[in-house]
Amino acid sequence: MNECCTQNNNENKSLNHYIPFLLIPFAVVIYFFLERGVDFFVYAILRMDKASHLTEVIRFFLYDTPKVFILLTVIVFVVGIIRSYFSPEKTRKALEGKPLFAGNVMAAGLGVLTPFCTCSAIPLFIGFVESGIPLGVTFSFLVAAPMINEVALVLLFGLFGWKTALLYASTGLLIAIISGWVIGRMKIERFVEDWVYEIKAGDFQMPEQKITFNDRIQAGWTAVVDIISKIWIYIMAGIALGAAVHGYVPENFMASIMGKEAWWSVPLAVLIGVPLYSNAAGIIPILQALLEKGAALGTALAFMMSVIGLSLPEMIILRKVIKIPLIVIFISVVATGIIIVGFLFNWIY
Repeated sequence: MNECCTQNNNENKSLNHYIPFLLIPFAVVIYFFLERGVDFFVYAILRMDKASHLTEVIRFFLYDTPKVFILLTVIVFVVGIIRSYFSPEKTRKALEGKPLFAGNVMAAGLGVLTPFCTCSAIPLFIGFVESGIPLGVTFSFLVAAPMINEVALVLLFGLFGWKTALLYASTGLLIAIISGWVIGRMKIERFVEDWVYEIKAGDFQMPEQKITFNDRIQAGWTAVVDIISKIWIYIMAGIALGAAVHGYVPENFMASIMGKEAWWSVPLAVLIGVPLYSNAAGIIPILQALLEKGAALGTALAFMMSVIGLSLPEMIILRKVIKIPLIVIFISVVATGIIIVGFLFNWIY
């Protein structure tokens, strides 16, 4: 009797693991018919005036909110499964013994796939340095991991299309690779705190566990719950502010402030963005509205990169393991790369 109950419970658990896969087709259908549904609700049911600014605000908010959450849920779930194959410990081992430039390229690529949060910056940094991984390679990872995350790419894809998302990912990787290579060539290991070299790398190794595919599905669902529970308020706030800009800011108003003709807009955007702290979910809907009102794409993306890639909390935490001169060098090199990318985007578009 107990064996039968246990078998039934295991079957139920196995079935529950596949429920997210069964829901994905429904999410896709809702996504593609969302705009029609919102238009019907706003114009046919609420009977709102199409020429009203308030109507534009409400329509923007009702359309973008479910759109963003559907995109995030589906993609974060899939990426969560993929990321279960790339633990920080495996990443550290993969980068051991790699030469500078090849290591920079590999570190930047792994930074996109490896689970990373600000709180893990110190153990990752120490583990990398103590394993003999060059300092520049370590910084390539630290730049790529927060900047080119699935949230940023999903929102860029959903709101601006695959070309913008691909350009952002490509230039972000380029910034991570070149910034790490420049820092590595500067030979500034003396600016790492002395106590870091006194710690054995083994102290920061995480035990590897063999997990089944069902566990990986659970990891994907856990990633969805964890990420959305942390950023939903930023999403709502960002979309609300973006809706207000979309509805009430006059057309081309931002051209004089963040347009191509304002050459100083890119460095100013980076200068303002570096000390700020936000995430992609909160800032991308605002950028969408700003672009609609005349802001240049390069200026907007430079601002976003500086906020996400050079977050103040990460700098504060890294101060525990590196000295202030290295933090200044790190910020300066990455910020310079972002400014160049901003000008390049403005020139191309």
